[in-house]
Amino acid sequence: MARIFAYIVHKGGVADDSAFELAAAARKIDAAASPTAILTGWGAELDAACNSLCASYPEIWKIANKALAYPNAELVRKALLKVLPSDSIVLVAHEHFGIDLAPGLSIKMKSAFVSDVLDIEGVQGAFLNLVRQEFGGQVSAHVRCDISSGAVITIRPGAFKAAEITSGSDLIVDKSPDIGSLAAGRRYLETVVAEAGDVDITKHNVLVSIGRGIQEKENVAIAQELADVMGAAVSCSRPVVDAKWMEKSRQVGSSGKTVKPKVYLACGISGAFQHLAGIKGKPFLIAINKNPKAPIFQVADVGIVDDILEFLPELTNKVREMRSVAAK
Repeated sequence: MARIFAYIVHKGGVADDSAFELAAAARKIDAAASPTAILTGWGAELDAACNSLCASYPEIWKIANKALAYPNAELVRKALLKVLPSDSIVLVAHEHFGIDLAPGLSIKMKSAFVSDVLDIEGVQGAFLNLVRQEFGGQVSAHVRCDISSGAVITIRPGAFKAAEITSGSDLIVDKSPDIGSLAAGRRYLETVVAEAGDVDITKHNVLVSIGRGIQEKENVAIAQELADVMGAAVSCSRPVVDAKWMEKSRQVGSSGKTVKPKVYLACGISGAFQHLAGIKGKPFLIAINKNPKAPIFQVADVGIVDDILEFLPELTNKVREMRSVAAK
């Protein structure tokens, strides 16, 4: 079996939650796998992120270079190519940076590429059996991937439960001297911070999040009523913002806010990876959707097949009733 690597995204000295999901995915490829984490960056934040993974990965490769202070996929590709063995299996989180990094990396490695993987069914000879979704999540495709020359695989956030901490160590290998100088055709200019709204959805433990299934602006009040009785806030997916039913500051996803609630109600949300990328911290996820094949059910802790316009008012009444009884 080829050596398995996990490219880890980090920010502010903290590894992304996907780091632990990638470790779980590696062990579905090979139960005895000892995946190696690779982190790139610069300075104290990179060191802190590496140290935070010592309990979860048996070996960590650190690539420090001032040019990598801001994650640039073009530069990271060049750095990885100088240190990765030719037949490596590389796992990357399927979020905006991973989507930028992975395809070109597989081409340069001359290896197979599979994106947005939801499940791994095991290895048969030189082939790895994977499950991914197509046609907007309406079809689950079972894919055979030839890993004889390695592979680059992007893993959908939330598809794998975070691996238990069982095989960590304090082995951090500094690969920085191996990469030499780095130059790219694009460079980082600035980070534009999203405008603050009337409600900061990142501060709430419970979110009632609505998607296209809410159908029209007037129906947003149905979700708001439920949120009020639950002591929650209303958030949304991108189609709701695009339709101008809610403000941008309420959007969860790769082009919106990143949230870490304890409970997340996904109401009429299909479950595209762009939305799931904004949900961190492994909340208890309840999905309500009238389409039983909606991708959101693949990652939900509880799935309810129903029309949210009918179900949410019933749930609101039930919560209100239970609170009334509890108050007596």
